[in-house]
Amino acid sequence: MRNLASHRRLLPRAALYALLAASCLSLSGCGTIKDMFSSLSFGANKDEEFEPADTLAAKGMNDYKVGNYSDALKAFQEIIDRYPFSLQALLAELKAADCQYYSEKFTEAKELYKTFEERHPTNEAIPYVMFQMGMCDLSRSSRIDRDPTGARDAVQSFNRLLKAHPDSPYTKEAKARMQEAKEFLASHEYFVAVFYVRTKKYEEAKHRLKYLMAAQPDTAIIPKAKELLAKLEAGQPPKWGIEKWLPNWKLPDWSWSKDKDTVEQTGREAARSAE
Repeated sequence: MRNLASHRRLLPRAALYALLAASCLSLSGCGTIKDMFSSLSFGANKDEEFEPADTLAAKGMNDYKVGNYSDALKAFQEIIDRYPFSLQALLAELKAADCQYYSEKFTEAKELYKTFEERHPTNEAIPYVMFQMGMCDLSRSSRIDRDPTGARDAVQSFNRLLKAHPDSPYTKEAKARMQEAKEFLASHEYFVAVFYVRTKKYEEAKHRLKYLMAAQPDTAIIPKAKELLAKLEAGQPPKWGIEKWLPNWKLPDWSWSKDKDTVEQTGREAARSAE
């Protein structure tokens, strides 16, 4: 009697198993079974499609040309993430760095330029990339009473470009920008010396002025530094009107470096070199 009850309870489950088995046997081959399971989305969107790399590149360049760097960066980054081995990926890497630069995110831009150089050391765009790394450094320098690290880094970056590619299209501009960085460093040192004079730390002031003249002898502030040093060594430090001894520093106009035609030409050269 107990066995009969158990059999009745198991009958529905057995019937279900038999039905599933019959259904599987009625399917024509493994391909159909595979299709049956692949049709189960398990929450995923089976119709999801991604834009091709060339479409994303065109979209990114259109946004870039009108200064919509945020959306352009998204398009270039999607190319890098989804199509890392495509021809468009090379252009996307370079333009992503440009987007960060023109968005004035100089630290992020330099990292992307650096990554590009590491991945493509023989690419035709490398002189441009090295120049832009120097500009990222120099662009971090704004006030002579602040940390001059950006200007120091700029001198090194531009000098590296000039040594590696002395005949590049960026040589003349790199020399000019490196001189601007040196002028910034000289003005910073002079500012510190004037601060010491104002606080009557004359020995420290003389030390900074001598260091300035030795380190940056070809900068415009040197005549003023010599005049102030002479007064200090004669025991006649300025007593009033110290403001006139402060350097009149203003960063140059760097519109040349933001010439879109130059940037676009560089991008095209980078793309061609990957073919």
